[in-house]
Amino acid sequence: MKKVNLFLGAFALASVLIFTGCEKEDDVIMQPTQNIVQVAQSEPSLSILVSALSKFPDLAATLSGTSQFTVFAPTNDAFTALLGVIGQTNLNDIPESVLKTVLQYHVVTSGAVLSTQLMAGNVTTAGSEAIAVTTSGGIRLNGTTKVVKADIQTSNGVVHVIDQVLVPPTVARFVNTVVEPAYFNKNFSTLVAAVTAASPSILETLLNSTKKTLFAPTNDAFAAAGITSLPPRATLDAVLAYHVLGSEVKAAQLPAAAAPANSAITTLGGVFYLSNRGSNGVFINGTSKVTVTDIMADNGVVHVIDRTLLPPSQTIGQIATALSTASSGKEFTQLVAALTRVPALLNAAVSSTANLTVFAPTDAAFNELYKALGVTGVNDIDLPTLTAVLQHHIISAPTTATGRVFSRDLVTGNVPALSGSLNINAGSGTVTSGKGVVANISSNAALVNVLGTNGVVHTINKVLLP
Repeated sequence: MKKVNLFLGAFALASVLIFTGCEKEDDVIMQPTQNIVQVAQSEPSLSILVSALSKFPDLAATLSGTSQFTVFAPTNDAFTALLGVIGQTNLNDIPESVLKTVLQYHVVTSGAVLSTQLMAGNVTTAGSEAIAVTTSGGIRLNGTTKVVKADIQTSNGVVHVIDQVLVPPTVARFVNTVVEPAYFNKNFSTLVAAVTAASPSILETLLNSTKKTLFAPTNDAFAAAGITSLPPRATLDAVLAYHVLGSEVKAAQLPAAAAPANSAITTLGGVFYLSNRGSNGVFINGTSKVTVTDIMADNGVVHVIDRTLLPPSQTIGQIATALSTASSGKEFTQLVAALTRVPALLNAAVSSTANLTVFAPTDAAFNELYKALGVTGVNDIDLPTLTAVLQHHIISAPTTATGRVFSRDLVTGNVPALSGSLNINAGSGTVTSGKGVVANISSNAALVNVLGTNGVVHTINKVLLP
């Protein structure tokens, strides 16, 4: 009996078989004993592929079984190059659903196909997507990917080593678009799910070649905005459109204005208000901070934000009413009652043309006032006094840029109200009335910087007296 060890030589030798520890006796050759996964594990240049497979026990089990497969195995260098293209540093950054789709695209389930048997045309993969094979001048897949080591036979198929990761068409359409940074990063899975659940026109807009700017919220940004499950499609469409500008605007091009002014930015879903304070940060609608800028794509630029933007749908009057009838909180029943007694102010609160910043006292603040005045409720306060008090809580301005002043943009000093003037202490977050009443601006994110269609509301804990 003669021991032989035959190893695969140059990759151009298309039909050479590997026999490791095999014996030849009477022209009977023992078949390879290692399966596809074991062969990959024994090859150092395929360690990233092995690591990827380990995330999917079902796929690894299939490729370790008895059915026959053809596997196109990307090298470590191929995976590293892909990570660079999609802007990630590690396979662990990629959502598992995306990674599994990519891996399945490298598996042909129709049997073991040697390089000499590969024909020009399409082959169908485990994910039911096609790979285009060309054979002129060497084997190439999808035009550019080369087979650099062919016909590594295993007990359940054949492996061909390739120099690039094959990206299936369903995934490739996101590469180099403004969707790419979110699609290939599991920290943005909620955004991707939202885009998927929204109307198809939203995704079409994000993928088309027109230059655009996307403010991309992370998963934590959705949670910060109170979105723990995806809303109905119409709401999703409105929210997502509110994060997209119809032109490419890099960080250096974001408009800046001296506080308390901010810039009104027109999005595909309405107007938001941007406070660009240079080294102190860029904020949108007072609460969403831009945390990463200038992720470039072929069709625009992406900036990451830490709180999902919600387009305003209610006037200040409607906001107060909603918060006064909510099952929990009921913050503003007395404010609504007071406004009802002063029709001119109530009309301003619900007017679509108003441009207001309102410091809104809570019910507890009104009850404290009633006790101090010795009255039982808002109806016991004479109308001129009540009108002056309410006007003392409202700042109005003729321009959108200065009319909506967010808590982050407050500047220490006096500011004129509709009645008298208020003194702002930006450092301590307080508002002092004409009669010296000091009110604290709420630290509750749900009750401060509440953007309406005609202004912004900040909750305070005292009634301001002019």
